[in-house]
Amino acid sequence: MAYRFRRVHRLLKTDEFSSVFRLRGARSNLFFQVYAAPNTLGHARLGLVVGKKVAKRAVRRNYIKRTVREWFRLNQAELPACDFVVRARLAFGRDNRNDAVTALSALFAKLARCRACSSS
Repeated sequence: MAYRFRRVHRLLKTDEFSSVFRLRGARSNLFFQVYAAPNTLGHARLGLVVGKKVAKRAVRRNYIKRTVREWFRLNQAELPACDFVVRARLAFGRDNRNDAVTALSALFAKLARCRACSSS
């Protein structure tokens, strides 16, 4: 499988985000809150929410989004066919990026075992 993050792997529309939020299948930790909902597409999709309350400067918000997208790009083959929305809860930088990526991996591992995503 090519390690790409194409448009078909993204949640783009408000309705797509709303449907994931509505099901409330969520797990959270210090850095992130991850919502999940099954889809019928046969592959995982990702949506990101990084608000100004988390990181005031756009540079920091973009760094958080790039980090999450990169993790998703490398691990999407192992993920179930679900729509995931990752909401950042705490800003991080280069100094604690590894902690944030480890926390993100743990959340996705919990959600992959969740019955909502394994039933699809």
